[in-house]
Amino acid sequence: MILVAITGASGVIYGIELLKALKDLDIETGLLISNPGKLVLNYELGIDSEEKFEEIKNLADYYFEASEIDSSVNSGSFRFESVVIVPCSMKTLSAIANSYASNSIVRVADVALKERRDLVIVPRETPLRTAHLENMLRISKEGGIILPAMPAFYHNPENLEDMTQFIVGKILDVLKIDNNLFKRWNKS
Repeated sequence: MILVAITGASGVIYGIELLKALKDLDIETGLLISNPGKLVLNYELGIDSEEKFEEIKNLADYYFEASEIDSSVNSGSFRFESVVIVPCSMKTLSAIANSYASNSIVRVADVALKERRDLVIVPRETPLRTAHLENMLRISKEGGIILPAMPAFYHNPENLEDMTQFIVGKILDVLKIDNNLFKRWNKS
């Protein structure tokens, strides 16, 4: 199972498109969304009703409330292979780097690091201050993968979807999941 977490940073479309890609690939997923992530879903994608939110939750096989610290997903005995936090706010990044498990998103990241499972962080902030970079370095030193949402342009993106698919494809690449979501360097 791959756990996908959406936090309160701009770029929630990356998380939604990752869930869609994993569903298309028939890969089992779990979803966590922080309360600030829910606000950004409304701001950026117009997810403003329970009906629309249910559609987002249904992209995953399982949904876990980020505020439920006693959820089964918070335990090292819960079976998952990878966690992708996309987008990852600087608050969540800092909490992970400093092992401050105040919600289920930070706790599953903590479990991933301590159990040596894949952790992919897709930070969405610019510019970055020294503390942000130090927190990323701290997570990287423990085995987490920092994959900033920095779309490329060598594949000549024609629209926002092309740029989004590039980042989603890169996430799948680091998880060692074959995909053709973007045109690779120097390929016709």
